[in-house]
Amino acid sequence: MYAIIQDGGHQYKVEEGQVIRVQKKDLEPGTAITFDQVAAIGGEGEARFGAPFIDGAAVEATVLAEGRGPKIVVRKFRRRKRYRRKQGHRQDYTELQVNSIKG
Repeated sequence: MYAIIQDGGHQYKVEEGQVIRVQKKDLEPGTAITFDQVAAIGGEGEARFGAPFIDGAAVEATVLAEGRGPKIVVRKFRRRKRYRRKQGHRQDYTELQVNSIKG
């Protein structure tokens, strides 16, 4: 069984037992979190789709850890103008384990 949830402007396809990385949330490891914005549920029989979300559906997850992603280098360059800029970025994330899908 899978579900498509929406969180922080992103949509994630999740299954029970899966570990996902979402935008950073200020939660301690071991904390339970519930996503109630479920756009679709499928896997057993017919798929159900919400307009925009399914009423009464929820996905429960547990916070495992917080971390930072790999470094991304952003470069700007203008030829023949002696213009060069280099900037690095590391995105913060929260790692979650999906416990159950209800709906």
